[in-house]
Amino acid sequence: MSTARPVVGLCQVATMSKYSQYFNKSLIQAHYSKVKQMSELDIRERMESKQSLSTLNILFVIICSIIILENLLVLIAVFRNKKFHSAMFFFIGNLAFSDLLAGSAYIANIFLSGPRTFHLVPVQWFIREGTAFIALAASVFSLLAIAIERYIAITKVKVYGSNKTCRMFLLIGACWVMSILLGGLPIIGWNCINNVENCSAVLPLNSRYYILFVVTIFSVILLSIVILYVRIYLIVRTSQQEATNSPAYALLKTVTIVLGVFIICWLPAFTILLLDTSCSMEQCPILNKAGIFFSIATLNSALNPLIYTLRSKDMRKEFLRVLCCWGLLNCGRPPHRCMVPLKSSSSMEHCTNKHENQSIPIMQDCTTCV
Repeated sequence: MSTARPVVGLCQVATMSKYSQYFNKSLIQAHYSKVKQMSELDIRERMESKQSLSTLNILFVIICSIIILENLLVLIAVFRNKKFHSAMFFFIGNLAFSDLLAGSAYIANIFLSGPRTFHLVPVQWFIREGTAFIALAASVFSLLAIAIERYIAITKVKVYGSNKTCRMFLLIGACWVMSILLGGLPIIGWNCINNVENCSAVLPLNSRYYILFVVTIFSVILLSIVILYVRIYLIVRTSQQEATNSPAYALLKTVTIVLGVFIICWLPAFTILLLDTSCSMEQCPILNKAGIFFSIATLNSALNPLIYTLRSKDMRKEFLRVLCCWGLLNCGRPPHRCMVPLKSSSSMEHCTNKHENQSIPIMQDCTTCV
């Protein structure tokens, strides 16, 4: 079928400034026609389609709803229980918030994809895709923040001092500033409008160079995290023999599992994105199946709360308390007491005071077991 009209559309928009085209309804059709090799008839049929959500999409809407509820549970648990009011658990809460955002972004993506894509203007398309990149970036930066916190915890004295709180919130704030900046680069201007030859086959309005840049940044960060954890394990194993049985070592294993699950879930999606930077849709038909790989990656956000539940007795107890408050479990707790923050009788507060003037790293015996 002829693609003459979309090509003509591209020629017309090429003479316009990039930002003036952000509300051009025909731009997305033109880019999808060129990059994804779709004919005018294909686009028209998809635009006029009244197709409902597929079974797979319905399944992932359910999964994403579970992701949102799971990570909301983590956030409430961290907020309510003073046992978790430490740098480590605030970073875990930050990771949970990014996972919650990822679940929400994927639901929005499902409802705004398919035939609805061609009814969007570019600025809406950039917001749709940018939100997913922001959530991914926040997850990666949260993992980096956790690794840095763990490394400082075993190499510095008084890591839970008063100056730690400020540094912790600055690190969390920097995580979100960098994530929003990274996810917002296409809408700021780093896209392939007026330069369709450099368009991504998977994300037809994004530049291939932007995709390559993002994947490279994430890969370097993940490699740095792995190196940090290797160094942490070497320090722990060469310090004291009993350190390998300490609560801190258990926590270290938990966050390492979280990192490993993240890499396993996201590796196929990163591979597809790397392939996208050097391969066209005709040369690499697997790019048409990119959505499947992104769906697998989204499962990572559902697995993290399960890891915390399986690895931490304290988190498990707190989750049960919250579920009781929601009325999902019958625990006999008075409703008016449900959302009262719990005072900790745990080792966290005692350890902080105990080692306030100590000259050895507190990680060896002061981190809540996870």
